[in-house]
Amino acid sequence: MKYPSKVRALAGKEIPGGIRLPAPRILLYNAHAGVSSAWKRTEVLRVSTSVPNSIWGKLRGAAALIVLFILALPAAARQTASTQTAAKRSSKTSSTKSKTRKTRAVARRVVHPVSRRVTRRRTVSRRVPARRRVPTRRRAVTKHRRVVAHRHVVPHRRVIHHRYVHRRRIRYYRPRLDPSAGDVTAFDDPMVRRAAIAALGPYYGSVVAVDPNDGRILSIVNQRLAFSSGFEPCSTIKPVIALGALREGLINGNTLVRVAPRYSIDLTEAIAHSNNEFFAEMGRRLGYETVAHYAHLLGLGERAGWDIPEEHPGTFPSAPPPPWRGGIGKMTSFGEGIRITPLQLAAEMSAFANGGSLYYLQYPQSAQQEKDFVPRLKRRIDLAPYNEAIREGMLGAVEFGTARRSFTPDGELVYAKTGTCTDETRGGELGWFVSYVSSDLGGNHPKLVLVVLLRRYGPGVSGPHAAMVGGRIYRQLYMQNFFSAQSTSASAAAPGEE
Repeated sequence: MKYPSKVRALAGKEIPGGIRLPAPRILLYNAHAGVSSAWKRTEVLRVSTSVPNSIWGKLRGAAALIVLFILALPAAARQTASTQTAAKRSSKTSSTKSKTRKTRAVARRVVHPVSRRVTRRRTVSRRVPARRRVPTRRRAVTKHRRVVAHRHVVPHRRVIHHRYVHRRRIRYYRPRLDPSAGDVTAFDDPMVRRAAIAALGPYYGSVVAVDPNDGRILSIVNQRLAFSSGFEPCSTIKPVIALGALREGLINGNTLVRVAPRYSIDLTEAIAHSNNEFFAEMGRRLGYETVAHYAHLLGLGERAGWDIPEEHPGTFPSAPPPPWRGGIGKMTSFGEGIRITPLQLAAEMSAFANGGSLYYLQYPQSAQQEKDFVPRLKRRIDLAPYNEAIREGMLGAVEFGTARRSFTPDGELVYAKTGTCTDETRGGELGWFVSYVSSDLGGNHPKLVLVVLLRRYGPGVSGPHAAMVGGRIYRQLYMQNFFSAQSTSASAAAPGEE
């Protein structure tokens, strides 16, 4: 007898009756509906089987159906389990790959057999599919590590590759320029010149040495820089402002000026530590006209030399800087807008050193000029009542202030002022050191005026660096007994006192 059946079969399985289902997938057959309820697009198979009309045949048919159901029902569960197993295997494979990469990165350490330096290379890559790539390169240099990054930026793909290499510090220097190249040195003092060139060392700058008692230039190292159109004076303008404030009666040597909400200082400490707020306040109290008067009185804006055709007069502005650039306070603390030459600073410091005689600087370039040399006084300035307070501040700069690198414990007393700023007109960092030496504590017997200018495009140059160069020169000259041979008597003052 034939009877309909509802079966679920696997591909390739044989059912009772000797019929093998040809379907490649599991099918659910419904004899009454004649369609598949699980897959609508699969072929409908009509399975009919004839079994003997006996109990054994019925039992065999029922057993076959039970076996088919047992084999067919867990198929979906087995398929899901196989999918999960495949996912787990793929995750294990990726983690194993990442561990392998990490192990390889650690194993790439190289130890030098002699220096025992360890070099580590590590590679990290991340990729996203893209059509094309536009390569760009970026490089950075750090103290102890060079980081090289190759970055490919594209619309739909980005590849970032970083390589870190531990190695020695990498530095790049410009070719060192000889500061004494091209100088005319036939009539320079050889001892002073040798000491100046040796003290400059790796720095690029200029050194001007002057006898403060008669204005004779003993030596100029880097004459091209010394005879240029001028530089910003930075904080070396502060002794001029101090003289104006003292002569106008705004302060005395013990007057305290508030520079912070709970901090006040006097003139000595302001010069020693080069306090900008102190001299900015002095400039605001003096005003532009008074500041310009004392600046011109000490030779700013005019030639300092006598018969030196290569010299430039520098410039002094006809008006103070605008308020958005600091105003008069910026001029009196940093020298904003002023252009000054090393020769002008040497002449100014000679006047502070000898008590008020502003001499023309003379630089003999022939035997006849050296033979006919006589001091030439430009003007006489009354500094006696005020010079002591300024000298105390300049001595404090050497003892405990910004110029302490020029301190000579076994040599002469040094009175100095430093300056550090950025030349906004010509560019580059500037370091000034303006000083003179004397054999007594009162500074009444000056022997040498020294002006050091250091210039560099980039950090590394400042007033303390220039003070270090000046200190080397003073110590070298003292060891060679240069100051003992200098005359201790000042030149006779010519008429023309202010």
